[in-house]
Amino acid sequence: MRTSVLLPFRDAARTLGQALDSLLAEPGDFEVVAVDDGSRDEGAVVAEARARIDPRLRVIRTEPRGLVAALERARREACGTFLVRMDADDVHHAPRIAATVDALEADPRLGLVGTQVAIASDEPVGEGLARYVAWQNEILDADTHARELLVESPLCHPTFAMRARDLEALGGYRDGPFPEDYDLLLRFHFGGFAIRKLPFVGLDWRHSSGRLTFRDARYSTDAFRTLKVDHLVPMLARERRPLIVWGAGRDGRRFLRALLARGVPVSRVVDIAPSKIGRRIYDVPIISADELPGPEASFLLVSVGTRGARGLIRADLAARGYRELGDYRCVA
Repeated sequence: MRTSVLLPFRDAARTLGQALDSLLAEPGDFEVVAVDDGSRDEGAVVAEARARIDPRLRVIRTEPRGLVAALERARREACGTFLVRMDADDVHHAPRIAATVDALEADPRLGLVGTQVAIASDEPVGEGLARYVAWQNEILDADTHARELLVESPLCHPTFAMRARDLEALGGYRDGPFPEDYDLLLRFHFGGFAIRKLPFVGLDWRHSSGRLTFRDARYSTDAFRTLKVDHLVPMLARERRPLIVWGAGRDGRRFLRALLARGVPVSRVVDIAPSKIGRRIYDVPIISADELPGPEASFLLVSVGTRGARGLIRADLAARGYRELGDYRCVA
């Protein structure tokens, strides 16, 4: 079989029918492995009714063990060479399955492929979420995904498509005090795989105030930052140049503190505020941008959260001969 869709669910009877109908409306050689993670509502009944009509759908009931356990059960049960993700409260748009798998088949360097998304919500959409989705949808090619990956997650998890063998080689989904989807993105990236997005809306991405990402500590800002540092540490350990952090503001301080807590030596901090130059932060000296050594003598992590500042810093570093990803990375 070419493709397996991994669809875990719990207590999703209200939205699951529409999600499954949208998936099964796409023709093709694929199966849907729907894992009921201990639902207390009629979600399994909804799924099983559709499975009797369309044999591409398989429903597996389990005790409630959590999202990662349900994803891993679906992965172990899957027969496809390729794996595609879907959530029980989203709406699929064809030909997302065929298009993302075709992209993987066409380029062996690709590890993850997704699509753009549209926000689906019964509640008013906040400015932050709208801005985030617009930013994410603008990121298409592999180079831009790589540049933005440590700023924020640039690819929506329920649009992921990947090879089953690659996910197996990376150890599958991991459970821990971190966002499992972002952890997987980082493992694909630091494992040497390219990540890209196809330029069409392949999913209506549903949001509500009760969503797991809004109430679980694994999806907090601190958890994201800790995970980024965890993945950066091995890379920084191989870096021979002294590490400099650009940013002594709130975001820079937090990232600097997280690096130092992991034993990563930071030689200097760059800031543009005259009042900070010459002072020390966590015993690391603060220098001006004019004192920044060349790329042959330093590796930078740029951690500045002010809107628009990252683009200005990128332009400044390019003028100094710094290459993004090779000589510096932007983080947040």
